[in-house]
Amino acid sequence: MEALVTRKGQVTVPIELRRKYCIAEGMKVTFEDSPTGIILKVTPRLQDLIGVDAGKVDLAESFKILDKMRSEDRY
Repeated sequence: MEALVTRKGQVTVPIELRRKYCIAEGMKVTFEDSPTGIILKVTPRLQDLIGVDAGKVDLAESFKILDKMRSEDRY
């Protein structure tokens, strides 16, 4: 896929990719320089991450881990 760069350096992400990666107006993207070229990554919105770990970790176990980390930090 190709896109033209405007005089201001702007590029339109093709509709197929916007749909595939759920890129909507107002979302942020990150540009990374790599040896093979520029990598564009979608920055997930905080509200899109709600519940991503649901059911993966027991809440009581999470509190135990946090308590252990806090106690180690104090010394």
